[in-house]
Amino acid sequence: MSSEEKSLNFIEEIIEADLASGKHQSITTRFPPEPNGYLHIGHAKSIVLNFGLALKYGGSTNLRFDDTNPVTEDTEYVESIKNDVKWLGFNWALELYASDYFDQLYAMALQLIDKGLAYVDDSTSEEIAAQKGTPTTPGIRNIYAERTPAENRTLFEAMKAGEFPDGAKVLRAKIDMESPNMLLRDPIIYRIKHAKHHRTGDKWCIYPMYDFAHGQSDSIEKITHSICTLEFVPHRPLYDWCIENLNTFPSKQYEFARLNMTYTVMSKRKLLQLVNEKIVHGWDDPRMSTISGMRRRGYPAAAIREFCDRIGVAKRDNLIDVGLLEFCVREELNKTALRRMVVFDPIKVIITNYTQASEALTSENNPENPNGGVRTVPFSKELWIEREDFMENPPKKYFRLAPGQMVRLKSAYIIKCEEVIKDDQGNIMALHCTYIPESKSGSDSSGIHVKGTLHWVSAAHAIQAEVRLYDRLFKVEDVANAEGDFKDHINPDSLQIISGAYAEPALADDPSEQAFQFLRKGYFVQDPDSSKSKLVFNRTVTLKDAWAKEVKKG
Repeated sequence: MSSEEKSLNFIEEIIEADLASGKHQSITTRFPPEPNGYLHIGHAKSIVLNFGLALKYGGSTNLRFDDTNPVTEDTEYVESIKNDVKWLGFNWALELYASDYFDQLYAMALQLIDKGLAYVDDSTSEEIAAQKGTPTTPGIRNIYAERTPAENRTLFEAMKAGEFPDGAKVLRAKIDMESPNMLLRDPIIYRIKHAKHHRTGDKWCIYPMYDFAHGQSDSIEKITHSICTLEFVPHRPLYDWCIENLNTFPSKQYEFARLNMTYTVMSKRKLLQLVNEKIVHGWDDPRMSTISGMRRRGYPAAAIREFCDRIGVAKRDNLIDVGLLEFCVREELNKTALRRMVVFDPIKVIITNYTQASEALTSENNPENPNGGVRTVPFSKELWIEREDFMENPPKKYFRLAPGQMVRLKSAYIIKCEEVIKDDQGNIMALHCTYIPESKSGSDSSGIHVKGTLHWVSAAHAIQAEVRLYDRLFKVEDVANAEGDFKDHINPDSLQIISGAYAEPALADDPSEQAFQFLRKGYFVQDPDSSKSKLVFNRTVTLKDAWAKEVKKG
């Protein structure tokens, strides 16, 4: 056995066995989101898995919208899902909707009725729940289960014709009220909902339940490997029962562990709550675990795909460290991000012995990329540096700027601090420095060696920018199992806005979708809120994992 075969995940092993035995000539998978919210990183894992398997084995993947609940679904969500799948780098074979099959699903329900395998129940939802029993006590069938197939057909057709109000009747599969699997105790397969559907309008007032629509949609599309998350394990017997009794294409369901990630919520309901309660600024807020939020934050699609590959496909639930996702993001951005200089908290440096108006220096765009090229950086008498890069009374081994101390300015000259200028209150207003003309980067003949290198921006050429420093939205590692309401654990420092940053002028001409490393500060991307008059940048991720240090301290 080769090392590649050893590293197959359990689904790949199943597929290879099915292809080798001739059970299937080729494979067809599907990604079946419900269009009731935006996709999150957990869906990305499913997308990468389903599309990745089809690509690996020369098969195809359908994008099928599971739109069986007209109350919560919207075309806005449909469009956002399509954008996310494309952005992640995948193309679907067919774009389909469960609503495409409403006529066929209705006909299948009639088939079960005619076989005596489904009946119309007039009970209330509370009565149905009570009659189902408990995991330790069997359920009890009610009198409605004794209706004849002819009676059930007449009633079901009347349900479809809109003769009954919501909740008056349901259609149930007739399976086994004593089954240890509660989902087989005569599950509901159709309910009445007088609601306008985003695709079929007012044509239907009865809608199939997910468990019925899902399996039959798979069969209609001849899906060979229907891949779901672990919570669908108890649903599989019903999936198989429907296929067996309707004699449809024998699609098979396989389950893998869903993605749970530290400092993150993966529940669409909770994500919707964050949006509706304005705790975040919409579904694409860069702090959200949504794919659109991560895209806006600057996460590269390649990094998300790499993360999904690294975490693999498991049969048991576990909690993945968000640090691994951030590591994948850093790895990718280190190769692709252009280096730029931006000063967040500026202090003025005046070079007293610099006599030119300005000069053009060059600096590399990306030292990791030999073909990355260089850019022009203007240098002048007055510069901005970071306030934190100067200390009036420094400790030993402090290698940044201090009175009488020298540092190198990145891609420029060595400077020495000669004087500290303060206002009447003692606040530092400016630093008077001298530069060493022979110390120019790339042609340094000064013989002076300094340990510190600072980033800087020419004051005369700087452009103003707003910088949004995004951090984790939650303070606790395992949000789902933390005490109290999940909103109690929101990180109050998840967004800090710096409105008066100074950036080198190259940023005004760089493409808006380009990723950047702001030297010594982190990775950034331009936000859609940017305009010609005001550039806005989002921090994608810090240069190092700052959280790991904080956790160690704690």
